[in-house]
Amino acid sequence: MLRLTPRTKDRLLFPGLPWVARAQHEHDIAAECLRDRGVEVLYVMELLQDVMEYPSARAEAIAAVLSAPYLGERLRADLGSHLAGLDPEELAHVLVAGLTPEEFRPGRGVVFGLLDRHDFVIAPLPNLAFLRDTHAWTGHEVAVASLEPARRREAALIRCLYRHHPRFAGVACSYGPEQEPLDAGDLLQIAPGVIAAGISERTTAAGVERLASRLFEANLATKVLAVPLRQVPEGTRLDTVCTMVDSDTVLMFPALGYVLQAHVITCVGGELRLSRPMPFLESVAQAAGVEAVTVISTGVDPPVAARRQWDDGGNALAVDRRVMLCYERNVETNARLEAAGVEVIRVPGNELGWARGGPRSMSCAVSRDSLSGAAQPGSPELTVAAMADAGAAPASLPDVATPAVMATVSDLARARAR
Repeated sequence: MLRLTPRTKDRLLFPGLPWVARAQHEHDIAAECLRDRGVEVLYVMELLQDVMEYPSARAEAIAAVLSAPYLGERLRADLGSHLAGLDPEELAHVLVAGLTPEEFRPGRGVVFGLLDRHDFVIAPLPNLAFLRDTHAWTGHEVAVASLEPARRREAALIRCLYRHHPRFAGVACSYGPEQEPLDAGDLLQIAPGVIAAGISERTTAAGVERLASRLFEANLATKVLAVPLRQVPEGTRLDTVCTMVDSDTVLMFPALGYVLQAHVITCVGGELRLSRPMPFLESVAQAAGVEAVTVISTGVDPPVAARRQWDDGGNALAVDRRVMLCYERNVETNARLEAAGVEVIRVPGNELGWARGGPRSMSCAVSRDSLSGAAQPGSPELTVAAMADAGAAPASLPDVATPAVMATVSDLARARAR
């Protein structure tokens, strides 16, 4: 985020210039609140430094950088040699924080000579802070998003991490950056074996079809709810429209729950079947096996919710059943949650929320323990194995089970200091 300036913020897809030191402080508070609840917090930068020790991971990460079409043949060769010579910590830093012409001493050739001092040899990735956009877990598999070209390298880094870090040995990817457009922020675990997928300008119907096929094939889903987001402002993801608070309770923008439609995708005899549209909340209730779903309103008017709202309350993080991590500035939303008997953990988000991403967007649940208590806290391997040994099919839990293992993004300066 230190790379963001008035000249660079637009091309780096950031609406403003956050106070980075304060954003780091707010991030630390959120991470500590998770730890206080028994959550293990994993930092992407630390994991990335670990995997850059492995030649195969280094080669994959460097190849993602060198695939940029703007580099040109000479600059691509010089940059490849430079990156190959960096130690793991330096390489991880450059992959995320980027590289300017002034920092790249070996640069030569026509393309390099024409770069302005405000250009980047390697663009930084400030939006990696919104980790939930890049991937989502379902059971023992991870779906890595296929994002717009300006953010595709974020997803490539995350896939590299899961492919090569020993902690995630044997993990399969159910989706990848090279496939049809799919934003993981449009994916919501409704109940065991039931995924809702928003269809928007970031997530296409083709992407939802491919993901559904893979989840059915791996026995990780019995139903996928396809939810066209036609009634919401442009740029809105499903995880800002709806958040699971409990197995029978959701947090939603006013009225949207009653106008959104969902198609239920099932697999019969190896063929995908698409139902007629039905009200979204009705489909959620059926999927969760409850008579009706209780809706807690965020108290924010939908037409201004995506870009201009101050209360981005719909993007809250469920730490436990009826326990939500929320920005303290979401005064109205937090009051409504507490009036409904939900415990609210308030964290500051004035600087973290510059790009309108709430606590859920800032993190990604890697594993959640079974509500039956059969799984061991803090161990994704044991969690998956315990559910599989018990015969649970599919091996997936709704977004409100606990405890959870979370992955979040740390400040680059702190990671380098370590």
